[in-house]
Amino acid sequence: MEPTTGSRTRVSYLTLSLVLVAAACRGKDDSSATIASDSSHAHLATTSSAAAPVARDSMTVTVYKSPTCGCCSAWVDHLRASGFQVVAIDTDDVDAVKRQHGVRADHASCHTALVGGYVLEGHVPAADVRRLLAERPAVTGLAVPGMPQGSPGMETGMKDPYDVVAFTRDGATSVFARH
Repeated sequence: MEPTTGSRTRVSYLTLSLVLVAAACRGKDDSSATIASDSSHAHLATTSSAAAPVARDSMTVTVYKSPTCGCCSAWVDHLRASGFQVVAIDTDDVDAVKRQHGVRADHASCHTALVGGYVLEGHVPAADVRRLLAERPAVTGLAVPGMPQGSPGMETGMKDPYDVVAFTRDGATSVFARH
């Protein structure tokens, strides 16, 4: 008896989850997983990274981004170069991820990431992510609204001043850092 589409999808996601857990447990410093997803399938591809060795106590950052966004990929490279392990998930519906994790439209940028129970929206500098994880404030996450020039992944030779905003699901905000 052939499995139904629903059971094949469940098996596919279960297999994908097991592969990611195995990759995380392997603890290799020179590899990371990139996942491409479309509306019906998830594909796993292992990629090499020339990033600095990842500290054993660092946390994995899961980034949801468009498969064609160059600045999102540059931000992923910034995190990897700063010692984070990153799982990049390509999706055509980043807005659904934003809604699911409480990112308001006025905080939105081109990609959404999850790390240590927090949401990262946009081009948040790795140093601010480290501070967030060290201080553990009672916030939903950090956002760099829009795509300011000079923020990590948006290095174009120009630099706009920008704020990293801490936000909560109920809409409260505060400036976490100024750059």
